[in-house]
Amino acid sequence: MKYILSWILLGFTAISLLSACGGTEAAQNAPPPVPVNVFKVQVGSAVFYDEYPARVTALNQVDIRPQIAGYIDGIFFKDGQHVEKGQKLYSIDEQQYLGQYNQAVANLNVARANLAKAQQDANRYQELAKQDAIAGQILDHAMADLEANKKQVEAAEANVKSVHTNVRYSIISAPFAGTVGISQVKLGTAVVPGQTILNTISSDDPMAVDFAVDQKQIPRLEQLFHRTPPKNDSTFTIIRADQSKYPYPGKIFVIDRAVDPQTATIITRLVFPNKNGDLKVGMTCNVRIQNTTPSESILIPFKAVTEQMGEFFVFVVGDSNKVSQHKLTLGPRISNQTVVVRSGLEANQLIVVDGMQKLREGSKVQLPAPKAAGDSTKPMSGADTSKRK
Repeated sequence: MKYILSWILLGFTAISLLSACGGTEAAQNAPPPVPVNVFKVQVGSAVFYDEYPARVTALNQVDIRPQIAGYIDGIFFKDGQHVEKGQKLYSIDEQQYLGQYNQAVANLNVARANLAKAQQDANRYQELAKQDAIAGQILDHAMADLEANKKQVEAAEANVKSVHTNVRYSIISAPFAGTVGISQVKLGTAVVPGQTILNTISSDDPMAVDFAVDQKQIPRLEQLFHRTPPKNDSTFTIIRADQSKYPYPGKIFVIDRAVDPQTATIITRLVFPNKNGDLKVGMTCNVRIQNTTPSESILIPFKAVTEQMGEFFVFVVGDSNKVSQHKLTLGPRISNQTVVVRSGLEANQLIVVDGMQKLREGSKVQLPAPKAAGDSTKPMSGADTSKRK
């Protein structure tokens, strides 16, 4: 029995020794802490811009179509030219309409002559009727003829106006001041009333910029729409496709009447001056709306953020200098370096800003030494600390 107990004690001792050796070996093989740069999450007032994709459009735009048939015999502008209201643009051969007009005028003159004769007959028969010199039936017929001739004159006058309208329609003028496009017809082209598009004209100063915003922003937009803007107000600006800033600010022109039920957005239209013609219909751009009511926000360096399948994360340093990923809801970027965090972080937390490629959930990091007073806004460098050591 003593021998059996001795063997059992020896077995336990061996197992303990093996376990101790294995633990020591695992500790020796554990990866060393990763030196990183960290940033202490701050809360501050941020004036930033909300940005929306937008498109330039004209406040007034119309396709120019002929109202009579015929052949184009005159073009009186250059493609892309600025024109004034009433300026002559096209002419349609008017010969056939002039012939119809002259004939209508001649018919009117005949009708007026017949009316004059009928008026004379009616006057004569009225005098004779007073003397009982003619039968009453003759006077009645004369008065009926007079009324018929009056109606014929009215019809002839209406016909002259109608034909003259066709003559006037042979000249096509600009309906408003703006810019005409490239002519869709050439000299000699046959045109059909209401169908053939001759050109398109659009107003060019000011220009409109349309963009869609979430319906949650409607109260804010209404407030901006009804306010009295300060002088040199720059609440609304646009960034052109080449990333240059348009030099003139805009203002709200109209907020659409209804929200799109498919997208839960509403179209808002801004207007911008366009004296130099830099804005063209159809251009794409980004509208920037300045946040005019700054509030306390969590601000972090944008380079600390990693993106995974459309979601954003940062590594937060926790107990024992181990990191964990926190999912964020981001707000607008204030600059290329700083972004607003809507949710996912709290003030005074430490986040990793460099070296994220070597980290995973639960990795241990080497924190830098505390910085001197006045340097809290700059990232702390763990790598630099290790060099000093």
